[in-house]
Amino acid sequence: MPILIDSIAILAGFGLLIWSADLFVDGASATARNLGVSPLIIGLTIVGFGTSAPEMLVASIAAYGGNPGLAVGNAIGSNITNIALVLGVTAVIVPLTVHSSILKREYPLLIAATLLALVLMFTDNALSTLDGILMMTLLFVLMGWIIRQALIQKRDSAAGKIEVDPLSTDFDDEIPADMPMKKALWLLFAGMVVLLISSKLLVWGAINIASALGVSDLIIGLTIVAIGTSLPELAASIASARKGEHDIALGNVIGSNMFNTLGVLGIAALVHPAELDAGVLTRDLPLMVTLTIIMFMMAFGRRGTGQITRSEGLLLLAIFVAYEVVLYISATT
Repeated sequence: MPILIDSIAILAGFGLLIWSADLFVDGASATARNLGVSPLIIGLTIVGFGTSAPEMLVASIAAYGGNPGLAVGNAIGSNITNIALVLGVTAVIVPLTVHSSILKREYPLLIAATLLALVLMFTDNALSTLDGILMMTLLFVLMGWIIRQALIQKRDSAAGKIEVDPLSTDFDDEIPADMPMKKALWLLFAGMVVLLISSKLLVWGAINIASALGVSDLIIGLTIVAIGTSLPELAASIASARKGEHDIALGNVIGSNMFNTLGVLGIAALVHPAELDAGVLTRDLPLMVTLTIIMFMMAFGRRGTGQITRSEGLLLLAIFVAYEVVLYISATT
């Protein structure tokens, strides 16, 4: 009976997370647009933060409660899930074609963030307070750089010096343009409150399940929690791809992974510095880096327009299934 209650708590937490994340993103995006912020900047910053808000809150609550393994597993597991599962499923449904020059500039930032996390975690086999400060500082620096580049892009396209980037057009179509400010603020507030409640519910259920099954918080974070908190990205990417907004579908993953790598791991380090499980360094981090490189080779490694084909999507899904099998074996042995 306790496991049943914990399972219901996890499912309810996931459902509320997905719903509240949508409320939060819609409210924040509409509020920013009403204040005159360009859709491109909103899409590159607020939407990216909003889709990673579940991971950030789950990591904060888990780390504060003395379960840093769950927080670390959620961050790394979400990055693996975003590339292998989210992009894999999306590409199988709708093969992705990448046109945006903005994404091609963002990708090196993700590589830099990933390598920083790799170096910091391998240096002392831990996440320290200093690591958290460095990660959060780099996150703010990168966000500032992205905003500056978006402003330059907007200025040059308005002056006719360059063509309007497809990503800018896609964001313009997606972000609410006529939502009253009162409604936008209400959605923003309601989304934040429900995000907090659902994150707490999810962490509580996940920790209880881990204890009942005798598996580590890390494994639960890498599997159940990582997949659940990546559901908003999966839904958003599939919806964008089916509407022909392929750049948004890939941009969701790049932005979310950047926030996960620097923001979620950074928050976990600041709230509860801790040593890392050996599996993180020998199994999970290497796979996260490998998948990040594979994503680059698929989406940007070709000359001209980048593509992620159905066969490549199936390859990503196969990697995800194999990884889950490895985690299952690790948990049972």
